[in-house]
Amino acid sequence: MPRTCPFDPPPALRESRANNPLTRVRLWNDQVVWLATRYDDVRSLLSDPRVSADSGHPGFPGQSPGMQLMRKNYRTFMSMDPPEHGFQRRMLTAEFTVKRIEQLRPRMQEIVDGCIDAMLAKGPPAEIVEDLTLALPSFMICDLLGVPYEDQDFFQSRASIIASSKTPPARAAEVAKELCDGYIGDLIDRKNTNPQDDLLSRVVVAQYQTGKISRQDLISMARLLLVAGHETSANTMGMGILTLLENPDQLKFLMDDPSLLTNAVEEILRYVDVAHSGRRRTAMADIEIAGVVIRSGEGIIAHNPSANRDVRMFEDADRFDIRRNTSGHVAFGYGVHQCLGQPLARAELQTVFGTLFRRIPTLRLAVPFSELKFKDDMFVYGVESLPVSW
Repeated sequence: MPRTCPFDPPPALRESRANNPLTRVRLWNDQVVWLATRYDDVRSLLSDPRVSADSGHPGFPGQSPGMQLMRKNYRTFMSMDPPEHGFQRRMLTAEFTVKRIEQLRPRMQEIVDGCIDAMLAKGPPAEIVEDLTLALPSFMICDLLGVPYEDQDFFQSRASIIASSKTPPARAAEVAKELCDGYIGDLIDRKNTNPQDDLLSRVVVAQYQTGKISRQDLISMARLLLVAGHETSANTMGMGILTLLENPDQLKFLMDDPSLLTNAVEEILRYVDVAHSGRRRTAMADIEIAGVVIRSGEGIIAHNPSANRDVRMFEDADRFDIRRNTSGHVAFGYGVHQCLGQPLARAELQTVFGTLFRRIPTLRLAVPFSELKFKDDMFVYGVESLPVSW
Protein backbone atom coordinates (compact mmCIF):
# COMPACT_ATOMS: atom_id res chain seq x y z
CA MET A 1 0.00 0.00 0.00
CA PRO A 2 1.52 3.36 -0.99
CA ARG A 3 2.21 6.08 1.57
CA THR A 4 1.48 9.75 1.01
CA CYS A 5 3.59 10.88 3.98
CA PRO A 6 6.80 9.07 4.98
CA PHE A 7 5.89 9.32 8.67
CA ASP A 8 2.37 7.91 8.38
CA PRO A 9 1.06 4.45 7.53
CA PRO A 10 -0.68 4.25 4.13
CA PRO A 11 -4.01 6.15 3.98
CA ALA A 12 -5.76 2.91 3.03
CA LEU A 13 -5.14 1.68 6.57
CA ARG A 14 -6.84 4.75 8.04
CA GLU A 15 -9.83 4.12 5.77
CA SER A 16 -9.91 0.48 6.86
CA ARG A 17 -9.85 1.42 10.56
CA ALA A 18 -12.80 3.76 10.02
CA ASN A 19 -14.97 1.68 7.71
CA ASN A 20 -13.83 -1.93 7.41
CA PRO A 21 -11.45 -2.90 10.26
CA LEU A 22 -11.24 -6.58 9.21
CA THR A 23 -10.71 -6.73 5.47
CA ARG A 24 -9.30 -9.11 2.90
CA VAL A 25 -6.03 -8.16 1.18
CA ARG A 26 -3.90 -9.78 -1.51
CA LEU A 27 -0.19 -10.36 -0.87
CA TRP A 28 2.83 -10.41 -3.18
CA ASN A 29 2.27 -14.14 -3.90
CA ASP A 30 -1.50 -13.69 -4.61
CA GLN A 31 -2.43 -15.17 -1.23
CA VAL A 32 -5.55 -13.55 0.24
CA VAL A 33 -5.47 -12.96 4.01
CA TRP A 34 -7.27 -10.95 6.68
CA LEU A 35 -5.93 -7.53 7.66
CA ALA A 36 -6.78 -6.21 11.14
CA THR A 37 -6.27 -2.46 11.54
CA ARG A 38 -7.97 -1.41 14.79
CA TYR A 39 -6.16 -1.35 18.12
CA ASP A 40 -8.59 -3.59 20.03
CA ASP A 41 -8.76 -6.17 17.23
CA VAL A 42 -4.99 -6.30 16.85
CA ARG A 43 -4.47 -6.91 20.58
CA SER A 44 -7.29 -9.44 20.67
CA LEU A 45 -5.86 -11.49 17.81
CA LEU A 46 -2.26 -11.35 19.08
CA SER A 47 -3.36 -12.71 22.48
CA ASP A 48 -5.87 -15.30 21.22
CA PRO A 49 -4.66 -18.91 21.77
CA ARG A 50 -6.58 -19.91 18.62
CA VAL A 51 -4.19 -17.77 16.57
CA SER A 52 -0.84 -19.35 15.64
CA ALA A 53 2.52 -17.70 14.99
CA ASP A 54 3.88 -20.91 13.43
CA SER A 55 5.14 -19.99 9.97
CA GLY A 56 4.89 -23.63 8.89
CA HIS A 57 1.13 -23.49 8.45
CA PRO A 58 0.02 -23.34 4.78
CA GLY A 59 -2.07 -20.21 5.41
CA PHE A 60 0.72 -18.23 7.08
CA PRO A 61 1.23 -14.85 5.31
CA GLY A 62 4.87 -14.50 4.29
CA GLN A 63 6.32 -10.96 4.20
CA SER A 64 8.46 -11.51 1.10
CA PRO A 65 10.06 -14.42 -0.79
CA GLY A 66 13.21 -14.14 1.31
CA MET A 67 11.45 -13.85 4.65
CA GLN A 68 9.09 -16.70 3.80
CA LEU A 69 12.03 -18.94 2.99
CA MET A 70 13.90 -17.85 6.11
CA ARG A 71 10.97 -18.54 8.42
CA LYS A 72 10.42 -21.95 6.82
CA ASN A 73 14.02 -23.18 6.82
CA TYR A 74 15.34 -21.34 9.89
CA ARG A 75 12.43 -21.26 12.35
CA THR A 76 12.91 -19.32 15.57
CA PHE A 77 10.80 -19.07 18.72
CA MET A 78 9.12 -16.02 17.14
CA SER A 79 7.52 -18.45 14.69
CA MET A 80 6.61 -21.09 17.25
CA ASP A 81 3.60 -21.63 19.50
CA PRO A 82 3.55 -22.65 23.16
CA PRO A 83 5.00 -24.74 24.66
CA GLU A 84 7.85 -24.85 22.09
CA HIS A 85 7.94 -21.05 21.96
CA GLY A 86 8.34 -20.67 25.73
CA PHE A 87 10.95 -23.43 25.92
CA GLN A 88 13.31 -21.66 23.51
CA ARG A 89 12.49 -18.13 24.67
CA ARG A 90 13.40 -18.98 28.28
CA MET A 91 16.90 -19.87 27.10
CA LEU A 92 17.45 -16.14 26.47
CA THR A 93 15.25 -14.42 29.06
CA ALA A 94 18.04 -13.80 31.57
CA GLU A 95 20.14 -12.09 28.90
CA PHE A 96 17.52 -9.37 28.28
CA THR A 97 16.25 -8.47 31.73
CA VAL A 98 16.08 -4.77 32.58
CA LYS A 99 18.76 -5.30 35.24
CA ARG A 100 21.12 -6.95 32.76
CA ILE A 101 20.57 -4.26 30.12
CA GLU A 102 21.13 -1.45 32.64
CA GLN A 103 24.62 -2.84 33.18
CA LEU A 104 25.29 -2.25 29.47
CA ARG A 105 24.41 1.46 29.49
CA PRO A 106 28.00 2.67 30.04
CA ARG A 107 29.07 0.72 26.96
CA MET A 108 26.19 2.21 24.94
CA GLN A 109 27.17 5.70 26.06
CA GLU A 110 30.79 5.04 25.12
CA ILE A 111 29.79 3.95 21.60
CA VAL A 112 27.43 6.90 21.06
CA ASP A 113 29.96 9.44 22.33
CA GLY A 114 32.64 7.88 20.13
CA CYS A 115 30.39 8.08 17.05
CA ILE A 116 29.52 11.72 17.75
CA ASP A 117 33.17 12.59 18.46
CA ALA A 118 34.08 11.18 15.04
CA MET A 119 31.27 13.13 13.34
CA LEU A 120 32.36 16.40 14.97
CA ALA A 121 36.02 15.81 14.18
CA LYS A 122 35.26 15.16 10.52
CA GLY A 123 32.92 18.13 10.36
CA PRO A 124 29.62 18.54 8.53
CA PRO A 125 27.93 17.13 6.65
CA ALA A 126 27.58 13.69 8.22
CA GLU A 127 25.58 10.63 7.22
CA ILE A 128 23.90 9.86 10.52
CA VAL A 129 22.46 6.46 9.56
CA GLU A 130 25.91 5.08 8.76
CA ASP A 131 27.80 7.11 11.38
CA LEU A 132 25.48 6.58 14.36
CA THR A 133 22.09 4.89 14.12
CA LEU A 134 23.37 1.71 12.49
CA ALA A 135 26.66 1.75 14.38
CA LEU A 136 25.25 1.62 17.94
CA PRO A 137 22.94 -1.42 17.64
CA SER A 138 25.48 -3.20 15.46
CA PHE A 139 28.29 -2.75 17.98
CA MET A 140 25.99 -3.73 20.85
CA ILE A 141 24.78 -6.92 19.21
CA CYS A 142 28.38 -7.84 18.35
CA ASP A 143 29.32 -7.28 21.99
CA LEU A 144 26.42 -9.37 23.24
CA LEU A 145 26.78 -12.28 20.83
CA GLY A 146 30.56 -12.34 20.60
CA VAL A 147 30.58 -11.53 16.87
CA PRO A 148 33.71 -9.85 15.40
CA TYR A 149 33.07 -6.16 14.68
CA GLU A 150 34.72 -6.45 11.28
CA ASP A 151 31.92 -8.82 10.17
CA GLN A 152 29.21 -6.14 10.50
CA ASP A 153 29.15 -5.20 6.82
CA PHE A 154 28.79 -8.85 5.85
CA PHE A 155 25.77 -9.72 7.98
CA GLN A 156 24.08 -6.35 7.45
CA SER A 157 24.31 -6.64 3.67
CA ARG A 158 23.02 -10.24 3.71
CA ALA A 159 20.13 -9.29 5.98
CA SER A 160 19.13 -6.47 3.61
CA ILE A 161 19.12 -8.78 0.59
CA ILE A 162 16.91 -11.32 2.38
CA ALA A 163 14.51 -8.68 3.72
CA SER A 164 13.91 -6.92 0.40
CA SER A 165 10.69 -7.74 -1.42
CA LYS A 166 12.62 -7.28 -4.69
CA THR A 167 15.03 -10.17 -4.07
CA PRO A 168 14.20 -13.22 -6.27
CA PRO A 169 13.54 -16.44 -4.29
CA ALA A 170 16.60 -18.22 -5.69
CA ARG A 171 18.89 -15.34 -4.68
CA ALA A 172 17.25 -15.18 -1.24
CA ALA A 173 17.86 -18.91 -0.73
CA GLU A 174 21.51 -18.56 -1.75
CA VAL A 175 22.12 -15.64 0.62
CA ALA A 176 20.23 -17.28 3.50
CA LYS A 177 22.38 -20.39 3.20
CA GLU A 178 25.55 -18.28 3.07
CA LEU A 179 24.55 -16.33 6.18
CA CYS A 180 23.07 -19.14 8.28
CA ASP A 181 24.69 -22.44 7.32
CA GLY A 182 27.98 -20.79 6.43
CA TYR A 183 28.78 -17.77 8.59
CA ILE A 184 26.61 -18.45 11.66
CA GLY A 185 27.27 -22.19 11.55
CA ASP A 186 31.02 -21.57 11.62
CA LEU A 187 30.59 -19.05 14.43
CA ILE A 188 28.70 -21.58 16.57
CA ASP A 189 31.27 -24.29 15.88
CA ARG A 190 34.05 -21.98 17.09
CA LYS A 191 32.15 -21.18 20.26
CA ASN A 192 31.43 -24.85 20.82
CA THR A 193 35.17 -25.55 20.67
CA ASN A 194 36.29 -22.44 22.53
CA PRO A 195 33.43 -20.73 24.43
CA GLN A 196 33.96 -17.13 25.56
CA ASP A 197 32.09 -14.72 27.85
CA ASP A 198 29.22 -13.87 25.49
CA LEU A 199 25.56 -14.74 24.99
CA LEU A 200 26.05 -17.26 22.18
CA SER A 201 28.78 -19.09 24.08
CA ARG A 202 26.53 -19.34 27.14
CA VAL A 203 23.68 -20.78 25.05
CA VAL A 204 26.09 -23.21 23.36
CA VAL A 205 27.37 -24.48 26.70
CA ALA A 206 24.07 -24.56 28.62
CA GLN A 207 21.67 -25.60 25.86
CA TYR A 208 23.50 -27.07 22.85
CA GLN A 209 26.18 -29.10 24.59
CA THR A 210 23.56 -30.54 26.94
CA GLY A 211 21.33 -31.59 24.04
CA LYS A 212 18.44 -29.23 24.86
CA ILE A 213 18.62 -27.52 21.47
CA SER A 214 19.76 -28.76 18.06
CA ARG A 215 22.49 -27.15 16.00
CA GLN A 216 19.93 -26.08 13.38
CA ASP A 217 17.71 -24.45 16.02
CA LEU A 218 20.73 -22.69 17.48
CA ILE A 219 21.72 -21.36 14.05
CA SER A 220 18.18 -20.04 13.61
CA MET A 221 18.18 -18.43 17.05
CA ALA A 222 21.53 -16.76 16.41
CA ARG A 223 20.29 -15.45 13.05
CA LEU A 224 17.27 -13.85 14.73
CA LEU A 225 19.42 -12.17 17.39
CA LEU A 226 22.03 -11.01 14.90
CA VAL A 227 19.61 -9.49 12.39
CA ALA A 228 16.63 -8.40 14.51
CA GLY A 229 19.06 -7.13 17.13
CA HIS A 230 20.16 -4.22 14.97
CA GLU A 231 17.69 -3.74 12.13
CA THR A 232 14.63 -2.51 14.04
CA SER A 233 16.56 -0.34 16.51
CA ALA A 234 18.68 1.28 13.80
CA ASN A 235 15.67 2.18 11.68
CA THR A 236 13.69 3.47 14.66
CA MET A 237 16.62 5.73 15.58
CA GLY A 238 16.90 7.13 12.06
CA MET A 239 13.18 7.76 11.75
CA GLY A 240 13.09 9.17 15.29
CA ILE A 241 15.85 11.70 14.59
CA LEU A 242 14.10 12.75 11.39
CA THR A 243 10.76 13.05 13.21
CA LEU A 244 12.27 15.32 15.87
CA LEU A 245 14.02 17.47 13.26
CA GLU A 246 10.73 17.89 11.40
CA ASN A 247 8.86 18.71 14.64
CA PRO A 248 11.05 21.45 16.19
CA ASP A 249 8.46 22.29 18.84
CA GLN A 250 8.68 18.72 20.19
CA LEU A 251 12.48 18.76 19.97
CA LYS A 252 12.52 21.98 22.00
CA PHE A 253 10.32 20.36 24.66
CA LEU A 254 12.86 17.54 24.92
CA MET A 255 15.91 19.81 25.01
CA ASP A 256 14.32 22.08 27.62
CA ASP A 257 13.16 19.18 29.79
CA PRO A 258 15.36 16.05 29.65
CA SER A 259 12.92 14.28 31.99
CA LEU A 260 10.72 13.83 28.91
CA LEU A 261 13.29 11.47 27.34
CA THR A 262 11.70 8.19 28.40
CA ASN A 263 8.25 9.21 27.18
CA ALA A 264 9.71 10.73 24.00
CA VAL A 265 11.20 7.34 23.12
CA GLU A 266 7.83 5.64 23.67
CA GLU A 267 6.10 8.22 21.45
CA ILE A 268 8.72 7.69 18.73
CA LEU A 269 8.13 3.94 18.93
CA ARG A 270 4.37 4.48 18.64
CA TYR A 271 4.52 7.13 15.95
CA VAL A 272 7.06 5.66 13.50
CA ASP A 273 6.59 1.90 14.28
CA VAL A 274 9.00 0.50 11.68
CA ALA A 275 7.56 -3.04 11.68
CA HIS A 276 5.32 -1.95 8.82
CA SER A 277 4.48 -5.41 7.50
CA GLY A 278 2.54 -6.19 10.67
CA ARG A 279 2.49 -9.30 12.84
CA ARG A 280 1.76 -12.40 10.76
CA ARG A 281 -0.46 -15.21 12.08
CA THR A 282 -2.76 -18.12 11.07
CA ALA A 283 -6.19 -18.90 12.54
CA MET A 284 -6.34 -22.42 13.99
CA ALA A 285 -10.11 -22.30 14.59
CA ASP A 286 -13.02 -20.20 13.39
CA ILE A 287 -12.83 -16.78 15.10
CA GLU A 288 -15.65 -14.24 15.09
CA ILE A 289 -14.30 -10.70 15.46
CA ALA A 290 -15.38 -7.22 14.34
CA GLY A 291 -18.46 -8.60 12.66
CA VAL A 292 -16.71 -11.18 10.47
CA VAL A 293 -15.64 -14.80 10.83
CA ILE A 294 -12.00 -15.72 10.19
CA ARG A 295 -12.03 -19.38 9.19
CA SER A 296 -9.60 -21.96 10.48
CA GLY A 297 -6.47 -22.05 8.32
CA GLU A 298 -6.79 -18.49 7.03
CA GLY A 299 -3.90 -16.05 7.30
CA ILE A 300 -4.00 -12.90 9.42
CA ILE A 301 -1.99 -9.69 9.48
CA ALA A 302 -2.42 -7.87 12.80
CA HIS A 303 -1.15 -4.45 11.73
CA ASN A 304 0.56 -2.86 14.72
CA PRO A 305 1.51 0.48 13.04
CA SER A 306 -2.16 0.96 12.14
CA ALA A 307 -3.22 0.05 15.69
CA ASN A 308 -0.79 2.65 17.04
CA ARG A 309 -2.63 5.34 15.03
CA ASP A 310 -6.10 4.34 16.22
CA VAL A 311 -7.90 7.40 17.66
CA ARG A 312 -9.99 5.07 19.83
CA MET A 313 -6.83 4.43 21.82
CA PHE A 314 -4.65 7.52 21.23
CA GLU A 315 -6.29 10.93 20.99
CA ASP A 316 -5.26 12.83 17.86
CA ALA A 317 -3.18 9.75 17.02
CA ASP A 318 -1.58 11.13 13.85
CA ARG A 319 0.03 13.97 15.80
CA PHE A 320 3.56 13.50 17.17
CA ASP A 321 3.48 14.57 20.82
CA ILE A 322 6.22 13.52 23.25
CA ARG A 323 4.08 14.66 26.18
CA ARG A 324 1.13 12.39 25.41
CA ASN A 325 0.20 9.25 27.37
CA THR A 326 1.87 6.54 25.27
CA SER A 327 0.91 3.65 27.54
CA GLY A 328 -0.33 0.61 25.65
CA HIS A 329 1.37 1.10 22.28
CA VAL A 330 2.03 -2.14 20.41
CA ALA A 331 5.30 -1.33 18.64
CA PHE A 332 6.86 -4.33 20.41
CA GLY A 333 3.86 -6.54 19.65
CA TYR A 334 1.48 -7.98 22.22
CA GLY A 335 0.91 -11.28 23.98
CA VAL A 336 3.40 -14.09 24.49
CA HIS A 337 5.39 -13.12 21.39
CA GLN A 338 6.04 -9.56 22.55
CA CYS A 339 9.61 -8.54 21.66
CA LEU A 340 12.17 -10.14 23.98
CA GLY A 341 14.79 -7.47 23.25
CA GLN A 342 12.67 -4.42 24.09
CA PRO A 343 14.73 -3.44 27.20
CA LEU A 344 17.83 -3.30 24.98
CA ALA A 345 16.04 -1.33 22.25
CA ARG A 346 14.67 1.19 24.74
CA ALA A 347 18.08 1.71 26.34
CA GLU A 348 19.74 2.23 22.94
CA LEU A 349 17.08 4.71 21.83
CA GLN A 350 17.26 6.63 25.11
CA THR A 351 21.04 6.84 24.85
CA VAL A 352 20.97 8.18 21.28
CA PHE A 353 18.18 10.74 21.73
CA GLY A 354 19.46 11.78 25.14
CA THR A 355 22.97 12.44 23.78
CA LEU A 356 22.75 13.55 20.15
CA PHE A 357 20.73 16.74 20.53
CA ARG A 358 22.50 17.69 23.75
CA ARG A 359 25.88 17.49 22.07
CA ILE A 360 24.81 18.90 18.70
CA PRO A 361 21.87 21.22 19.49
CA THR A 362 21.99 22.86 16.04
CA LEU A 363 21.60 19.58 14.15
CA ARG A 364 19.61 19.95 10.92
CA LEU A 365 19.02 18.20 7.61
CA ALA A 366 21.77 18.78 5.06
CA VAL A 367 19.50 18.10 2.08
CA PRO A 368 15.90 19.00 1.26
CA PHE A 369 13.39 16.62 2.85
CA SER A 370 12.07 15.75 -0.60
CA GLU A 371 15.42 14.16 -1.52
CA LEU A 372 15.29 11.56 1.27
CA LYS A 373 14.57 7.96 0.27
CA PHE A 374 12.69 5.47 2.43
CA LYS A 375 12.74 1.68 2.73
CA ASP A 376 9.23 0.98 1.44
CA ASP A 377 10.21 -2.41 0.00
CA MET A 378 12.02 -3.73 3.08
CA PHE A 379 10.78 -5.94 5.89
CA VAL A 380 11.62 -3.11 8.33
CA TYR A 381 10.75 0.46 7.33
CA GLY A 382 13.17 3.36 7.69
CA VAL A 383 15.08 6.13 5.97
CA GLU A 384 17.87 4.90 3.69
CA SER A 385 20.26 7.72 4.53
CA LEU A 386 20.04 10.89 6.62
CA PRO A 387 22.58 13.59 5.73
CA VAL A 388 22.82 16.16 8.52
CA SER A 389 24.72 19.35 9.24
CA TRP A 390 25.12 21.73 12.18
